[in-house]
Amino acid sequence: MIQNETIEVSPVQQQDYTQWLEYWVAYQNFYQVNLPLHITKMTWDRFFDEKEPIYCAVAKNKEGILGFVTYMFHRSTWAENNYCYLEDLYVSPEVRGRHIGKQLIEYVQKQATEHSCERLYWHTQESNQTAQKLYDWIAQKPGVIQYRMSLN
Repeated sequence: MIQNETIEVSPVQQQDYTQWLEYWVAYQNFYQVNLPLHITKMTWDRFFDEKEPIYCAVAKNKEGILGFVTYMFHRSTWAENNYCYLEDLYVSPEVRGRHIGKQLIEYVQKQATEHSCERLYWHTQESNQTAQKLYDWIAQKPGVIQYRMSLN
């Protein structure tokens, strides 16, 4: 990739599936999870269902996809307008450090603003120091601790 090359962030398209899937699997590997294929297919299908409030955008150059972001809008008991939750963000290791993750977040920020959201937020693992460098640069860390309870 050339340093001054133009990167376009846009909604994922059906023809992006093969490249997106490669990054989706790499993202799962990073977090040491292995989602069943039916979950991956359901997730993919939701991106194109107008009734679903979940979206995916990809960062591309002329060679193809460099990364993706998924996000959704939801109600909150703490605000009049929706919140926007950035659920997944992945950038190819070969192009990290070139502000592609920042561009993907800014794309979601724009979508959240256009939908009159009160807040854009996301989580990351404590061990993901690389991502935290970006997040600490562009956002505020509120000091929230997340707890999980499996319901399966």
